[in-house]
Amino acid sequence: MPEHGSVTSLASTLQQQLADALTAALPDAGTADPLLRRSDRADFQANGILALAKKLKGNPRELAARVTDALPASELIKDIEVSGPGFLNVTLTDRAITATLAARAADGDRLGVPANEAAGTTVVDYAQPNVAKEMHVGHLRSAVIGDAMVRILEFTGESVVRRHHIGDWGTQFGMLIQYLVEHPHELDHEGGKEDGEAAMSSLNRLYKASRALFDSDEEFKARSRDRVVALQAGDAETLAMWQRFVDESKIYFYSVFDKLDMEISDPDIVGESGYNDMLEETCRILEETGVAVRSEGALCVFFDDVLGPDGNKVPLIVKKTNGGYGYAATDLSAIRDRVQGLKADTLLYVVDARQSLHFKMVFETARRAGWLNDDVKAHQLAFGTVLGKDGKPFKTREGVTVRLQDLLDEAVERATAVVRGKAEKVGLSEREIVENGRYVGVGAVKYADLSTSAVRDYKFDLDQMVSLNGDTSVYLQYAYARIQSILRKAGDAKPVAHPELELAPAERTLGLHLDQFGEVLAEVAAQYEPHKLAAYLYQLASLYTTFYDQCHVLSEDNPAELVENRLFLCDLTARTLHRGMALLGIRTPERL
Repeated sequence: MPEHGSVTSLASTLQQQLADALTAALPDAGTADPLLRRSDRADFQANGILALAKKLKGNPRELAARVTDALPASELIKDIEVSGPGFLNVTLTDRAITATLAARAADGDRLGVPANEAAGTTVVDYAQPNVAKEMHVGHLRSAVIGDAMVRILEFTGESVVRRHHIGDWGTQFGMLIQYLVEHPHELDHEGGKEDGEAAMSSLNRLYKASRALFDSDEEFKARSRDRVVALQAGDAETLAMWQRFVDESKIYFYSVFDKLDMEISDPDIVGESGYNDMLEETCRILEETGVAVRSEGALCVFFDDVLGPDGNKVPLIVKKTNGGYGYAATDLSAIRDRVQGLKADTLLYVVDARQSLHFKMVFETARRAGWLNDDVKAHQLAFGTVLGKDGKPFKTREGVTVRLQDLLDEAVERATAVVRGKAEKVGLSEREIVENGRYVGVGAVKYADLSTSAVRDYKFDLDQMVSLNGDTSVYLQYAYARIQSILRKAGDAKPVAHPELELAPAERTLGLHLDQFGEVLAEVAAQYEPHKLAAYLYQLASLYTTFYDQCHVLSEDNPAELVENRLFLCDLTARTLHRGMALLGIRTPERL
């Protein structure tokens, strides 16, 4: 077995054997799918013969019997029976289950999961904060879902380019820059270069002061508008001031992303300003090719299926009547850059579902222009809203949108209290309590988000999130820590696979689930559905709990081989939990 060799799952091997038997027994059927799925009556059930019987006008039970007769003797299938109207119930051998898991265990951190060598390049657009503005709970989902998809796609073989399309351009910067020109020390603060809280505090103070002056002083308002013109014209002093806002905001962004346990680097940040030089050319190409047309002085793209309440077509405005560019011009220029410059095959946008119509129109425009086609696709991974316990958009008691920093701090505080409550029993040091409190708190927030189908809204309930019971990250982290405790207590006994041993029902069920890890990841990567990985891991932890209750691991009455085999199942479960949680961006403490 090579250090990183993919392992064919039991289901795939069985699927192939059944497909070959179908072809041999029923040559008139052509290429047939056995329609294999997990079953509560056996390990797997194949339902494909029923459809074939209708096609061949034969008796399904008789056809099923012919297929079973055509199966070659192998070490894979222990028992196969025809049931009902031609279903095949298949039970695998214990040896095949353990041997396949042993191959996974021998494959290091990849656990036998193949990396697709034919995969392409995906640009993931996620975590899009705005310069000079605080990040709030609305930024949480794009960051968490996007980070998980980047990790999963990279693990499955995709070449991933991260893009944080920050809001760093627009008319509000005229107001901010002009105020800073007239009050040059407003961005000075006592915190060092790494102090995100101090950076945001000075940005907030400046924003409020400049807004108050803009609303009350007509002369300042006029100077601010002139400053917008200077910014767009590339005036050196104005650009230098603008850069100060961007740099100060990055200090703050990085501090929040650090709390989220996410890595963000400067090359990944290409904001709206990064496409300024492309906007005019984008508009020219769209107009010259007839994709966009002039309408009431604006450059627009129309769609037959996008109509307003009055029944008239609602356009995508690329260039406004006053010559300014809309968001569409920037988004279309970004597509050109990502497809032509970065050579991307797939563009993945992790963006609020409320922007779905905008992106539908942008993607269709890009297709008409030839930037997207059958080989280059764009997909919006749309997500729903974070709700409070009352089912309404999550806000403070004062009706203000919740600051992301405050939300994370509270989650860590709650989690640290939970960890501290069990620390004496486990023997955790104060350093471990603080560290684990952070991992549990941030993990709880991420998992609550990722365990919900992205497009659905979900309720933010910290009490439930940090609970040891139910579908929470704490439950999964605790399962991992418990396994590590067992492995430490095992002493000289080591995890070793013994394919010659019979498996108890709970061992078989756990083993078959462990073998599905690669197939689940492939589905999650193909469909952009991280909640399916969360569901798989929760079921894995639940099946492990059943195994732990029913199969004593370190019992003195157990033969050495049985202890080793059960330690092997424990170890592979822990490694799968650790890898799966890491792909969701969640840490697994060794002791909890």
